[in-house]
Amino acid sequence: MKNYRIFVILVAGMMSCIPAFAQNSSSVGYLTQEDVPNDLIYLPAPPDSSSQAFLADKAMYEETKALRTGERGRQAVADVSTSTDSILKYFGPAFGMEITMDNAPAIYELIAKAKNDIRLGVNYGKKAYMRKRPFVFFNESTPLPREERSLRFSGSYPSGHSVRGWGIALLLVEINPARQDAILERGYQYGQSRVILGFHYQSDVDAARLVASAVVARLHADDEFLAQMKLAKEEFARLSNQ
Repeated sequence: MKNYRIFVILVAGMMSCIPAFAQNSSSVGYLTQEDVPNDLIYLPAPPDSSSQAFLADKAMYEETKALRTGERGRQAVADVSTSTDSILKYFGPAFGMEITMDNAPAIYELIAKAKNDIRLGVNYGKKAYMRKRPFVFFNESTPLPREERSLRFSGSYPSGHSVRGWGIALLLVEINPARQDAILERGYQYGQSRVILGFHYQSDVDAARLVASAVVARLHADDEFLAQMKLAKEEFARLSNQ
């Protein structure tokens, strides 16, 4: 029992030395589901399968199959991961520097938490419409069969991956506006990866970008988020001057 008490005291002491951002890195986010704009209210319903808009979705689905092989296809597969580390790894070149918990903790913490809020923005629409994904509707396989089982029973509209990608791009542009074009291009391509793989229609991805913009706007009304954004900008300024 004595040794156990010593162990507990040591662990408590170690935890007290961990920076606040590291202790909070697993936090859900800055907002609740009730805080984020309701996509059912401000977005239209997904295209009906008999509409001209659906024909455009189908045409894009067929057209992008050719991109599944080669370098672009490999990037689409890499973009499947929604972990903060993976997403920021591929934003790094566009941002102009590597973003990790070790070298840019304030920026990393901002993204790690805000991406959870951004993803909340598509929850209502996904559950209400339960739009069948392209590979399900057309009864075709994708480059990632292991992903198909879970995605088969979840809604396609709006895209959960795409909302994160575009939202993160907007936040990184605010931190480093000098690289805005490259950052936004990466955020755009992150969403297009979902179309290439056959997991989403183009309209799913386009709607998600609107959702991302809406949630990022709402984040700027949150004091905790604004404080972290200030830390992220200050950190970037220091790193840029090294």
